[in-house]
Amino acid sequence: MQYKAVIFDLDGTLINSLDDLADSVNKVLTSYNLPTYDIESYKYRVGNGIRKLMERSLPADKQDLLDEALEKFKAIYAKHNLDKTRPYADIMQLLQTLKDKDIKLGVCTNKHDEAAKAIIKTLFDENTFSQIIGDKAGLKRKPDPGKVLAIAKNWNIPPQEIAYLGDSGVDMQTAVNADMLAVGVLWGFRTADELKENGADVLISSPLELLTAVNFYK
Repeated sequence: MQYKAVIFDLDGTLINSLDDLADSVNKVLTSYNLPTYDIESYKYRVGNGIRKLMERSLPADKQDLLDEALEKFKAIYAKHNLDKTRPYADIMQLLQTLKDKDIKLGVCTNKHDEAAKAIIKTLFDENTFSQIIGDKAGLKRKPDPGKVLAIAKNWNIPPQEIAYLGDSGVDMQTAVNADMLAVGVLWGFRTADELKENGADVLISSPLELLTAVNFYK
């Protein structure tokens, strides 16, 4: 199979955003005099949208604070989402190489839509991605395939000719559910075992490895 397009997850795949996410949640928790968590532990809190991130971070007996805490998080993260967040090494080269091959590029993330688009606008060249869909009202979150299938439809490319890259089991489930090639990345937030258990077709340990691991349309 030759692939004509790539859809990327954002956090843990294109960008290392873990520190800013963790710092922002910890600031919210501190505002309530609640215990905070180390950066590494947030690898297993992110991935299912910011509401789930906050739900996982609040103690079980403080879930009544969820709505208020979520609004606090949004305000803090909007100011600090680019303090430490950067693209992973070689991502920019990968994207340019794919563009040079006329491979269509998109992003599908469970990060809230406004933050995702603001970060992408700042960190990546204009028009790098022709489709960007984050978490917003009316759209189901991954692993529901609706958002990636909408991107495929907008491109007029069959899902079977699209590679989906992500760093979590949710991402691999999304690709499987959409009948896309599931490419698991090993530089992100989760383990190879999690990726394989959730249907990864291919595992890559560095961004440029994608160019040899997947047969792109010429």
